[in-house]
Amino acid sequence: MRSHSNMSLLITGGGTGIGAGTAAYFVERGARVTICGRRADKLNAVAEALGPRCCAVVGDIAVAQDRQHILDAALQHGGGLDALVNNAANMLRGNITDLSEQQLLDVFHVNVVAAMMLSGLAVPHLRERRGAIVYFGSVHTRRAYPGASPYAATKGALETITKVLAAELGKDQIRVNCVVPGAVPTDLNIRAGLFTEEEHDKRMDAIAPYHVLGRVGRPVEVAEAVDYCLRAEWFTGQSVVIDGGLSLGMSSF
Repeated sequence: MRSHSNMSLLITGGGTGIGAGTAAYFVERGARVTICGRRADKLNAVAEALGPRCCAVVGDIAVAQDRQHILDAALQHGGGLDALVNNAANMLRGNITDLSEQQLLDVFHVNVVAAMMLSGLAVPHLRERRGAIVYFGSVHTRRAYPGASPYAATKGALETITKVLAAELGKDQIRVNCVVPGAVPTDLNIRAGLFTEEEHDKRMDAIAPYHVLGRVGRPVEVAEAVDYCLRAEWFTGQSVVIDGGLSLGMSSF
């Protein structure tokens, strides 16, 4: 496996949750990490805590000029690019009878289209380093949660895109994989206005027993799976489920 030392990563949605945890994991091992997102306060707090190996860039990956700005910053900070971690996402929940077309287009734009466009921009630079791309799926593609069809659909799309791009970019020695987490504390549902912080914490406590290992995950544990996807040089086109056994559908019956 390739070394962490001076490895250059771009992590979208790096101001909180799994993105911030993944940034910390790689910085602690000697990589240079650029994180991006829309909230300057969250990004700057992470970058300040991690030190000079972490660069924070405010930008919206759903905006073309922001994508280029973010990529340019990562290239400058890292002296090139070894890995793109497409972590940024929005959440949309609702019954199929209540969803509007624009709502669906908006969540697909951020979760799927923007990630694909940023990946396309990154390809020439990843080719130079024989780098890698990681997308994030979700346990929503393994277990059916009523009302979550928009989010689940975007994550299913990313798992399929992973396979196609792995085949497409293999000739360039660019590897593409997907990490599929179980329940991990993030602010995704809070940002979407679905839960308060207190309600989110209660939800995490409630879902913990459905994991075979009896608890929800931690961002660092997801980062370990990202690490393998990025550094294992004969590993591509795969979805790695890191969910504490939640997708097994454990039941007491």
